[in-house]
Amino acid sequence: MTLQRTSSGRRRDRHGRGLRGELLPPHLPGHRSRREEFDDTVLEAARMLVEKYPRRLEHLEVAVEEVPMSDPAPWEESSVALGRAFPADRDHAPRVVLFRRPIQTRCALPGELELLVRQVLADQVGSLLHLAPEDVDPEAWTED
Repeated sequence: MTLQRTSSGRRRDRHGRGLRGELLPPHLPGHRSRREEFDDTVLEAARMLVEKYPRRLEHLEVAVEEVPMSDPAPWEESSVALGRAFPADRDHAPRVVLFRRPIQTRCALPGELELLVRQVLADQVGSLLHLAPEDVDPEAWTED
């Protein structure tokens, strides 16, 4: 399984005033961006699934994109996709892509994000493993 985080580059020099510093120190909770929090949520959900299916998801690649491509395939639904699965082929390992903006837009409360990420990931991994999403991650589908 390939899980990576990308780091941002140096901040630019505006109007000759020197490089911009951090607005919030790293020890404060607001230091992390929504993108970083989303990436960490996806990483944790993917780790849980790999621990559950270590042999079947050994080579799974999980990626996060901002939004889905603007030109969907003809067989895809007309609604905005939350994720997409790509089965393995000769050149590539199986891949699951989650789309950050549509997922975050559907979450009214901060606590809903983790649940929706787990459901979308379970749905996409289930399509790769030919399992129902409820069987891939049963805890993500229980009603509270």
